[in-house]
Amino acid sequence: MTHLAEELIAMAARSADIIPSRAALFARLSLLDWMTCGIAGRNEPLALKLRQLSEMEGGTGHSTIIEGSRAPARMAALVNGATSHALDYDDTHFAHVGHLSVGIYPAALAIAEQQDLSAADMMTAFLLGAEGAIRVGMRLGRAHYNLGFHQTATAGAFGATLVAGRLLGLDAVQMRHALGLCGTRASGMTSQFGSMGKPYNAGIAAANGVECATLAHLGFTSADDGLLGHQGFVGAHTPAEPRTDADAGAGILSIGIDDYLFPDNKYKLHACCHGLHPMIEALLAARQKAFAVFDEIESFTLETNPRWLAVCDIKAPRTGLEVKFSYNWLAGMTLRGDNTGDDRLYQDALASDEELQAFANRITVIGNDALTDLQARGSLKMRDGSSLPIWFDLAEPLAEDVIIAKLRVKSETIIGEESAPIWDLFPRLQDVGARDIGHALSVGAGGTGRAKLRATS
Repeated sequence: MTHLAEELIAMAARSADIIPSRAALFARLSLLDWMTCGIAGRNEPLALKLRQLSEMEGGTGHSTIIEGSRAPARMAALVNGATSHALDYDDTHFAHVGHLSVGIYPAALAIAEQQDLSAADMMTAFLLGAEGAIRVGMRLGRAHYNLGFHQTATAGAFGATLVAGRLLGLDAVQMRHALGLCGTRASGMTSQFGSMGKPYNAGIAAANGVECATLAHLGFTSADDGLLGHQGFVGAHTPAEPRTDADAGAGILSIGIDDYLFPDNKYKLHACCHGLHPMIEALLAARQKAFAVFDEIESFTLETNPRWLAVCDIKAPRTGLEVKFSYNWLAGMTLRGDNTGDDRLYQDALASDEELQAFANRITVIGNDALTDLQARGSLKMRDGSSLPIWFDLAEPLAEDVIIAKLRVKSETIIGEESAPIWDLFPRLQDVGARDIGHALSVGAGGTGRAKLRATS
């Protein structure tokens, strides 16, 4: 086996006792954020269609589907993964080049409910699986993404496999087979962006992880190394000659098993493309601290990493969805005081807002290679002739209490009173079972009353 496969197997077997507290906190916060996104997306057309598929297939209902029904673990993981990514409001890990929680937590919950494990066991498995997925994503590199592969689905499937394998109690040999099977199962294309296929990719990752780990648990075998072995997943899904070290994922060579990368995870606090968030935060700071208001701005020049120009620089959006990928519109909305965190705001009518259309003509967006994916820089020229510089770097860590407060506001904003059963869990997540998490999802998704939690040993 290669070093990477060995490291993933060793990581999946790590004791919860040695996990750093900040990493454990982020696993808890990601669970609540994932639940919020899942409940918010449960009535999207793709979620309804996947629940129809679940009903058609039937089977023993071991695991919760977000709206309250139950299904076999693999199907529950599929439905919940796609549903929680439906609004594209879930967290992002930029080194992984994708969304971790939507591909991994559904697998974790499905197996943990099936096995009647604790929420603590589930969250530990999630964190270790996420760490594995980040390493696979880094090894694949941006070159993999540039070829058209969606790391949320591809690298994410390996994370989901590690999670499911740990919760099923796989030994090292079985985990090797599970990862090998994942190498032939993992899939997902960026060509699906803008369609139901994009959130489906997240569901595929979760379902693949459950399936591969379960098969290994049953004695199914695979190639010795489905990752870096001969004609393995990485070699078959990356260019033969990557253009840069970054494209080749060279940074992973310096990362050890004791390095926890998940706390670099970034949560979406605005209901739009994550590439827009540095600009929004910079403009919010300018608006709050320097009183830069919409009507007083003559022009706005923004500098961003050039890769975002192909993603979120739609100059004249035609739909609410396209607004979510428009520097021009989101700049105007932010400066005008719109609540960019409320997904309900992004209706098609927003694309025809005459005030925003006029302001968009005063905006210039420039690519700057010196900026990272997480940075934005620019200048506001005021009508009185003065200029106001703006700057923000999402890489700067937020204090833990600030992150908690912001995520709670996000939850309350997009699902209202349905957020209560979720955040009721926060102080006692270490004391409840995975099935209590499933019950809270059912309550939050339209049940009555608050979740009645039972303590687990």
